[in-house]
Order: sequence, then C-alpha cells, then structure tokens
Amino acid sequence: MADSAQTDTHIGSGSRRGWRLHGDGRTIAPGEKVLPEERLSWPRTISIGAQHVVAMFGATFLVPLLTGFPPSTTLFFTAIGTLLFLLITKGMMPSYLGSSFGLLAPIGAVTGFSATAGEDLEPHAMALAQGGIISVGVTLALVGLVVHFVGVRWIEVTMPPVVTGAIVALIGLNLAPAAWDWVKAAPLTAVITIVAILLTTVLFRGMLGRLSILIGVLIGYGAAWLQGELDFSTVTEASWVGLPAFHAPAFDLGYLGLFLPVVLVLIAENIGHVKSVAAMTGRDLDHLTGRTLFADGFSTILAGSGGGSGTTTYAENIGVMAATRIFSTAAYMCAAVIALILSMLPKFGEIIATIPPGVLGGAATVLYGMIGMLGVRIWVENKVDFSNPINLNTAAVSLIVAIANFTWTPGGLQFEGIALGTASAIIIYQVMKAIARWRGTDPDLVAENFAEAAHRPDAGVGADPSEADPNGIDDAPREPGSPS
Repeated sequence: MADSAQTDTHIGSGSRRGWRLHGDGRTIAPGEKVLPEERLSWPRTISIGAQHVVAMFGATFLVPLLTGFPPSTTLFFTAIGTLLFLLITKGMMPSYLGSSFGLLAPIGAVTGFSATAGEDLEPHAMALAQGGIISVGVTLALVGLVVHFVGVRWIEVTMPPVVTGAIVALIGLNLAPAAWDWVKAAPLTAVITIVAILLTTVLFRGMLGRLSILIGVLIGYGAAWLQGELDFSTVTEASWVGLPAFHAPAFDLGYLGLFLPVVLVLIAENIGHVKSVAAMTGRDLDHLTGRTLFADGFSTILAGSGGGSGTTTYAENIGVMAATRIFSTAAYMCAAVIALILSMLPKFGEIIATIPPGVLGGAATVLYGMIGMLGVRIWVENKVDFSNPINLNTAAVSLIVAIANFTWTPGGLQFEGIALGTASAIIIYQVMKAIARWRGTDPDLVAENFAEAAHRPDAGVGADPSEADPNGIDDAPREPGSPS
C-alpha cells in the first residue's frame, strides 16, 4: 500500500508542525487513506470538515433541544472543545466532540424540563445542571491523567465488557419515558419522523444513509410545518450576528449521584473511539487514550461553565471517516471553525429551537434505543457469555434498576436509576466474581482448570480432569438455574 511506510512513522513526539500534503492533494488512490498528520488541498479539506459538521449536527443539536439548553451555546462549546481536543492529542486523534446523550437523564432529573410544556428552562435549575456537568468533566479529566501515566488496564479490570455494556444500555433504556412524553404531544409527526429515519437508513448508500437522523428530523420538521405546529416568532426577533448566551453554573453536592455515573459511559465511548480509529488507520493509538479522556473531560468542564452540554466523541464522525478513508485532523479543525461561525448566528440558533416536540419525540425514540443497543453491541463484539450466571445477574439487575428508575435519597443525596444501575453493575460483578473464585464456582475458572488439566503432560487418556483441579471441582459449568 502506498501509505504503508507512513503508517510506521513514530507519532506523538510533538516535533511535527502543520499537516503535510497527501499526494497531489486532489486525489486518493484506491486502497490509500489520508492519515491524521496529512491533508488534502484546503478547499477539499474544508469540504470534508463541512461534511463532519453535517454528520454530527442532528444528534448534537437534539441534546440542547431535549434539555432546554441554548442550541447556539452548545454548538459554540462543541467547536471550542474540538479545537482543544486536537491540541491536547497533538493533532493525532481525529474526532469531533459533539453533545453527549449520556447526560440527558441527570440533566432532566435536575431541571424537570419538558419540551411539551411550552415553558423556558428555569435559570437556577440550569445552573445546577451545569454544576453536575462540570463534576463529570473534572472526574473524566482526572481519569485521563491516571490513564496517561498508569495505563488503561485498571479500567478494563474494573469494568469488563459485561459491565460496560450494561451501563451504556441502561442509560438509553432509562430515557425511554421521556421519548414517550414527546411522542404523545404530536403522535403523527413523531411517527413520520421515525419512519423517515428508518427508511433513509436503508434507501440510501454512503453519506446519505449515515445522515438518517438529520434527514429524518428535516422531514419531520416539514410535516410539523404543514400541520401548523411551528412558532417562528423568536426567529424574526433574533439578530443575524452575535455571541451565544452564556450562563454561570451553580453547585449542589446532592446531585453528584445523578451525574458521576455518566463518567463511566464517557470512558467507554472515548476508549471505543480510540480503538476504532486505531483499527481504521492500522496504528497502535493506546498511548493517546489518556490524552483523549483528559481532553474530553476538559471540554466538558468548559461547556458546563458557560451553559453548554457535556461533550463526547461521535460515532457519526467515525462513519464519515470509514466512508471517506480521510482521517486528517485538519478536516476536524475546519469542522470546528465552521461550527464556531454557525454558533455566532443567533437567527440560525432560533430556527433550530423551533423544532417541535413531535419531531423530538420521534428522533429521541430512535436515538435512545440506539444508546441501549450500543450496550448490547459491546456484549456481542466482546462475546459476553450470558450462560455464566455472574454475567447474567450483573446485566439483569442493573437494567431493571435503571428502567424502573429506582431512587435512593440517603442524607440529602439523591441517587436515581442510572446511578444505582451503574453501581449495581460494578458491585454485583466484582462481588460475585470474587466469591465465585474463592469458592471455586466461577465458570470461567472451572473452564480454565479443565483446559489446563487436559494439556498437562501427565494427563493420559481417560484421565479425570477433576483430579488436576486445585479447587476440587468435579463437574462442568452449569447453566444458570440448573439443579446442583
């Protein structure tokens, strides 16, 4: 391959300045890819950057609309966060930091905002939610520092795939009632939006198929307009050019239990992003994991400080890279600049804010379900064995706790479904695993012992593997619920 020699180039030294031109800057030969430190001609790079803005646009703007936060302010901080992310990762990790859906549930729990109520978000409630967002950012940044100096192994031990998948899944499933509330406000518009998203996914190839959320929202918006569900009064009053509205945060320790579990989701998303980019570029990027986590944490702190939603890496932009084979961080710099310009057009922000509840409900139904299925995807890709009762009970209890939104308020602190479900997943897995290993009832350990016994030099034909088992186990791993 033409770029094979470049793939072996040492990266991360910080000595490189700018981006080198890929070939003639106009074409990409079959089988080649544009690496992070490369770029095409600037007009082409800017167009790819605009494509990244379009890819993240639908999901990123849905977060402030679902939470009542100012859309322009959120877009402003995603742009600033992306620029800082590129700087902190030394231009070697391509990513756009869009709005995190993991924060929807805790923000909603604090603010009580409903898109169907027709009321503005209460300023003090918004400030308290911002304080929670900042706490997530600070924690994530600290985790990033630890990972940078210690490594990522401790995260993998604490949160194996069964736990990570459960946490990601329970956040999406916990949000399901909110989607239903929006759908009830305008059922026909919501159904049109859902159908448009689903059909776009399968009718179109390439980028159009990947922009199903954005296209579905546009079609739903048109349907809402035909039914007279839109109010453009705020659009006509807005200026053409101006800074976004910034808001100061406030803090209440009682809400920490709602927000801190989201850190685990952001860790999983960021690590997954690093692994995805590494697989597509053919590079080992593990040494950038700590920088990635810290950069996302720092970006989330800034967003919370000024009135924006927390940030995270985006699967939508991974899709663009997979389709184009262009991993240039110069394109992401252009995307951030384009988003920054759009955030300073108040009339544009007010147009976005006119998206009605029915459209939000339709899009949220798909997106919240996608979040839940991302957790399932983690289980599938890591081949989590649910015939193992430890894995089965870890997922079962944590999901029910989150879906039913169990609540616990000790000493003025408030812990709801996501926090309790997250804690359940981690604690149940670790405690059951420890007891099972101590008692010799861990199916994984039993399988390991049988495998070791079968491969021992002195294990003759017909040898009883249980005799070589130091734990004295004399039967194969049982199915959950099977009689002993």
